[in-house]
Amino acid sequence: MDIKILGSGCHDCLRLELLVGQVLAELDMKADVRRVEDPRQIDRYALAGPPGLVINGQLVAERRLPTKEELHRWIMDALSWEGRVWTT
Repeated sequence: MDIKILGSGCHDCLRLELLVGQVLAELDMKADVRRVEDPRQIDRYALAGPPGLVINGQLVAERRLPTKEELHRWIMDALSWEGRVWTT
């Protein structure tokens, strides 16, 4: 699982990073969690404002801190999508 925290290192960005770590620890999961501070990389997600949260390439939150419950649900949803194989 790939998780990115988008922002310039502001207070809420750091709080979001800690919250993601807490939820992952509660779920006993490991993920590649990275902080993205480069404005050019952040612009790729059309972020309305920091902090932003990207899970497996999808922007799931911006301009606010999600609740623990929201994070838990988004991470579990992302896990369920990781295992799917699409056929046409």
